[in-house]
Amino acid sequence: MTVRIGAIEVGNKQSLLLIAGPCVIESWEQIYSTASALKDICKELNINYVFKASFDKANRTSYSSYRGPGLKKGLEMLSELKSKLSLAVLSDVHDEGQCGPSAEVLDIIQIPAFLCRQTDLVCAAAKTGRAINIKKGQFVAPLDILHSVKKVTECGNNNVTVTERGTTFGYNNLVVDYRAIPMIRQAGVPLIFDATHSVQLPSAGGGVSGGDRKFIPQLTFAALAAGCDGLFMEVHPNPDEAKSDASTQIPLAQARELLVQCTQIFDLVKRLPEIRLPEKGQCSEPALAR
Repeated sequence: MTVRIGAIEVGNKQSLLLIAGPCVIESWEQIYSTASALKDICKELNINYVFKASFDKANRTSYSSYRGPGLKKGLEMLSELKSKLSLAVLSDVHDEGQCGPSAEVLDIIQIPAFLCRQTDLVCAAAKTGRAINIKKGQFVAPLDILHSVKKVTECGNNNVTVTERGTTFGYNNLVVDYRAIPMIRQAGVPLIFDATHSVQLPSAGGGVSGGDRKFIPQLTFAALAAGCDGLFMEVHPNPDEAKSDASTQIPLAQARELLVQCTQIFDLVKRLPEIRLPEKGQCSEPALAR
């Protein structure tokens, strides 16, 4: 259950993985300052770090919303960032034609939640040989996302992770079903928890998605307690001025404070023996896994 991203290993009680950065590339200064600060924090806290930012937000609520610098310019910026800071980078793709150019730069290609069932896109990404992170769609049951995982592995790529980001509940709201974490992990797939998109209120902001960032710490701590292998967080130097997901991104100035507590919970959970309660008809079996 270990996935390799360059020199980083994810799963099987490896060090905590953090995938973090701004929602979308707004400028070189924005991504460089954010990545540099997060890299220093992660080095201090022994966290495996991957920088993320979208070069194109193709699934914005409104036609007029900012989408980013685009494929060519965005990948150039991510390539320069990767070279200058010596770190792994992730971005998302939205059509098959983006997969080849993206694989020349990215260490992880991400499949967006709304596209997680698009077979041609998933397979095109998988065939690049890069690690694949599949965002579980808000409309997909935990074990059903394994069909998307199988599409990746049947293309000959076993480096695939799944990110839990909440499930649609009624209109303009998401809830997190923490049962998804052990269910997907027990199927042999490392599970990343998306701390910031899970507090979104989709399309609830008058043409943009709203959200409530004050719940991010509690949801994140619960995911770590449930055994997730890594965290996905959108972090911005000044979320109030962010061009996308302004209401859910974490202020860069508070990232370290949050991550210190995250590592404490993650390390505690790793040390604890797993408790396996018996299934029906098995109550005579030992409950504590050794």
